[in-house]
Amino acid sequence: MNRIASFVYGVVCYAIFFVTFLYAIGFVGNLVVPKAIDSPATGPLAVALAIDLGLLTLFAVQHSVMARPAFKRAWTRIVPPVVERSTYVLFSSVALILLFALWQPLGGVVWDVENPLIRGGLYAAYAFGWALVLTATFMINHFDLFGLRQVWLHLRGQPYTPVSFRTPLPYQIVRHPLYVGWLFAFWATPTMTVTHLVFALMTTAYILVAIQLEERDLIAAHPEYAAYRRRVPMLVPGLRRPAPEQDLEATVRTRTA
Repeated sequence: MNRIASFVYGVVCYAIFFVTFLYAIGFVGNLVVPKAIDSPATGPLAVALAIDLGLLTLFAVQHSVMARPAFKRAWTRIVPPVVERSTYVLFSSVALILLFALWQPLGGVVWDVENPLIRGGLYAAYAFGWALVLTATFMINHFDLFGLRQVWLHLRGQPYTPVSFRTPLPYQIVRHPLYVGWLFAFWATPTMTVTHLVFALMTTAYILVAIQLEERDLIAAHPEYAAYRRRVPMLVPGLRRPAPEQDLEATVRTRTA
């Protein structure tokens, strides 16, 4: 029953994530959903801005802190390791659901593209971003990333084996195609409101910080990542990082010794 319960829990967490992911597409793009990023403003600007920044900060802290190895080691003393990833996915989904429910539009327009061809191109870039996000997860094992592989192996009585480090396309072009997809999804819009701009700026800042934290963990877990990091640009194809990696590697070795 413990195996079955873990499997059902993992499936439910994944289902909640997938519905949340679909809602996010409509929320950011102002498509179909009842409450979107640019719904009519209803309250004072300062209060709305404070709420929005608080919601974004809540998601950023939850998403980053729970992903760190030190937190996982402590967390798995409470939560069984087999459902640790599913629980992380569930908490991330809840943080997003809170953001969707409590989000306060600010009003105001930064730019509004009227040319039909350019508008169409921006919508296409928006769709490309979301498609890239989903595709990138499958290229590095979507079901492990979202906890389903862990509970499936547990259900079958098989031990969990971590996914090996691989660099399939488009990971040979940039190190973080998933984050590139997010950036397309957050910035590609024909009508950029003040609300959307705040959202895009804050999420971009979070992505840039999250990459630094994530790469420290990756180098500690996969020594070959350091050479990969020197060889492949972070987000922009063809853009090489001139700074040497030795200092970062030494820092990681010191912290993990």
